[in-house]
Amino acid sequence: MDYLVGILSKAGAHSDAAAHALAGGVSSDIYRVELADATYCVKRALPKLKVAADWRVPVSRNRYEIAWMRAAGEIVPGAVPRVLAEDAQAGAFAMEWLPPERYPVWKEQLARGVLDPATAERVGDVLGRIHAGTADREDIAARFPTDDLFHAIRLEPYLLATGRAHTDLAARLGELAQVTATTRRVLVHGDLSPKNLLIGPQGPVVVDAECAWFGDPAFDLAFVLNHLLLKGVWRPHWRGGYLHLYERLVDAYRRHVAWEPWSSLDARTAALLPGLLLGRVDGKSPAEYVNADADKDAIRSFARAHLAAPVASVLDIARNWRFPQ
Repeated sequence: MDYLVGILSKAGAHSDAAAHALAGGVSSDIYRVELADATYCVKRALPKLKVAADWRVPVSRNRYEIAWMRAAGEIVPGAVPRVLAEDAQAGAFAMEWLPPERYPVWKEQLARGVLDPATAERVGDVLGRIHAGTADREDIAARFPTDDLFHAIRLEPYLLATGRAHTDLAARLGELAQVTATTRRVLVHGDLSPKNLLIGPQGPVVVDAECAWFGDPAFDLAFVLNHLLLKGVWRPHWRGGYLHLYERLVDAYRRHVAWEPWSSLDARTAALLPGLLLGRVDGKSPAEYVNADADKDAIRSFARAHLAAPVASVLDIARNWRFPQ
């Protein structure tokens, strides 16, 4: 852990430090570092992700995570942690520590049935503002030459690997990957999951931007909506509440879409969403809380039907999901 000493020195921390490993991440080592007068969070990207599949990704993604945080923070101040220091050679950086008692993780709130529509609206608003603030900006696009990284960490494990498990859908999933890869409009976070959203006193704070890419806004929107669908499998008694959050998030996000017709973005998102849904069962990153065979089969049935016959809107997906097979 020599890199911890180096990154803390860059952050101006020179007193003795106590480092505590944090659980939950599969792509990085993350530590809470306590000093006499401050607490930091230090993160280092791993070359091999901590999943069952052999999933390897270059640690250079660390520098683009920092770049995403800085770009997003300029557009929506307070929506990302402050970056305090970075060490590109070690693939590590230090950022401000946001205490969990003041910044609870949205996934944990959703799991407990804390289903606040205003929170979902603020998530949609923040995402929409970041996308709108970076739309069609060549200066932003030039800072994120991450097509290969995004393919390795998102398109291949979520769509193409799933196509190898469902060979009859391989062409369709490959088409979705191609459309996503060639649509270059906004700065994409790439992992907009409830586990990466802290609900702070002033609104959502987005973390874990290792998949940062200049590309298709449909990916971010589909990714977060996919999680709200899956929460209804995990906690079926709150399915209606999760769907209400889904609809409120979409409504808040839609207000910011001016770079292209909403109908175009909506259709791409609705086409991509069932592919991501199937990927959380049979791709390289299965949802850890979907374990029952009956639940997996229900997700497969729903996703396969909507891949074969795409709907025009993400709200159509939500309406159909109310009564999954």
